[in-house]
Amino acid sequence: MTLYIDADACPVKDEAERVATRHGWTMVLVSNGGLRPSRNPPVQMVTVSAGPDEADKWIADRAGAGDVVVTNDIPLAARCVEGGARVLRPDGSRLDQGNIGAQLAMRDLMADLRAADPFRAGSGKGFTKADRSRFLDALEREIRAAKG
Repeated sequence: MTLYIDADACPVKDEAERVATRHGWTMVLVSNGGLRPSRNPPVQMVTVSAGPDEADKWIADRAGAGDVVVTNDIPLAARCVEGGARVLRPDGSRLDQGNIGAQLAMRDLMADLRAADPFRAGSGKGFTKADRSRFLDALEREIRAAKG
């Protein structure tokens, strides 16, 4: 059982490390580089090449049943859900078979809207303490559920 973190721009790496350590899980931080290594032995750092979606490919090729993945990347989440992994976003929301199709459709719709109106402002919603708290609760639940 492994906790995979899509680590580039992930705001909950420290929280995830605490939960993974408490449960004795291996945690793998996957990025294109620039992360400070952890001194915590169960935390592994994987640096992939700088190509587009290389971290996503690496995670999707390895994550499966019994694993938990933390990512905001919807296509990566879809591949991980398809492979049987449990997927959380950093705000604590769960992505699963029941909602991943709608999330992919919404992502595509928003991309089309942005392409049609380049001046359209993004949502820009900031990451809050409440998001961090929801993430901690959700990760705890997912790890316990994955243990069976």
